[in-house]
Amino acid sequence: MRATRFAAIATFAVVAASVAACDSTNESTSDTGGSATATTAPASPTAAQFGAACSAVPADPSNPGSFAGMADDPVATAASNNPVLKTLVTAVTKAQLVDSLNTAPAVTVFAPTNDAFGKIPAATLDKVLADKAQLTKILTYHVVPQRLAPEQLAGTHTTLEGGAITVAGSGESFTVNGASGVVCGNVQTANATVYIVDSVLMPKA
Repeated sequence: MRATRFAAIATFAVVAASVAACDSTNESTSDTGGSATATTAPASPTAAQFGAACSAVPADPSNPGSFAGMADDPVATAASNNPVLKTLVTAVTKAQLVDSLNTAPAVTVFAPTNDAFGKIPAATLDKVLADKAQLTKILTYHVVPQRLAPEQLAGTHTTLEGGAITVAGSGESFTVNGASGVVCGNVQTANATVYIVDSVLMPKA
C-alpha cells in the first residue's frame, strides 16, 4: 500500500472537540440509500462477537485483553490490552488521541490489526507515524461518532475525519470500502463498539 501525503488537518484539540460534540443521544448521519437518517440505538453489549480473528483474543475473562476485560475499559485502554491491536495503539499514542477516544461518549471504531499495518512498507509506515497531522487524519477516519450494532453496520457512515466509509454485507460477513474485511466484529468496550479489520482504511486526499 502506498501512503499519500494529506492536507493539513485540524489540531488534536479540534479532534477532541469533535468527539465531545456528539450529542447525548449519540445521533449520527448514515446514508444507506441517498437519504440521511438518525440512529440512536446503541450496539447490544450482549450480542456475540464474530469473525475468524476473534480466536486470537485471550479467552480467560480475567485477562484485561479478553472480551470481558475490554468491555470494562474505554476504547483506547481496551485496545492497549488486546495483542491483536498493538500497532494501532502505538499509532493512537503517537497522535495523542488516547484521551479523546477514551472520553468519547459513544463511538464505533474500525480497528486495523497488526497484520493490517504490516501490509504498509516499513519506511512508509515510519514516515506516517512521524507525521502527526497525517496520522490523525488516518486514525480519525476509522472512527464513527455513534455505536453501530451489526444490524446497523451496512451503509455509508460519516467519520470523525469528515469523510465517509461504506460498509457492505450482513450477518457475520462485512467489508469496508470494498476491500477491508471485518475479521472480528461487535467487540464491546465501555464507550465503543469495535470492528477489527484486516486493512488500514485510507481517507481521500
